[in-house]
Amino acid sequence: MFRGTHCHTLDSKGRLSVPARFRDQLNALCDGQIVLTINPTNEAAERCLWAYPLPRWEEVERQVAALPSTQASVRRFQRLFIGHSEELRLDNQSRILLSANLRQYAQIERDVVLVGQVSKFEIWDAELWQQQQTLSPDEDLLASLGDLQL
Repeated sequence: MFRGTHCHTLDSKGRLSVPARFRDQLNALCDGQIVLTINPTNEAAERCLWAYPLPRWEEVERQVAALPSTQASVRRFQRLFIGHSEELRLDNQSRILLSANLRQYAQIERDVVLVGQVSKFEIWDAELWQQQQTLSPDEDLLASLGDLQL
């Protein structure tokens, strides 16, 4: 389970040190194998990377591949989501290399925030993450949650 928010800095080569709490989960679940992909949103303020343990990614990838590719919008989604995916393994110092392509998409410069999302975690540019913190939850969404007790 990936929980919490962790602030980190990329090194000069674009490597990210994975927090111990996340690293322990990755090592236990999948021997440090991880898949990074993009959050395929159209909103620039929502651009971040999604990091999946390999077994979870394989489940998600099967579901995405099974979508009806006769629809143009589905094909575009599949191209973005699967096409940007990169399989990585934690190195000896528990780092992952964020490729220039993924960094550019998510507007990641140097400072990043990792945000746990239970079965995956997100990697945000720190400035974009700060902007997210100022947004209020959508009232329609809150109403649709029904009897959810937080």
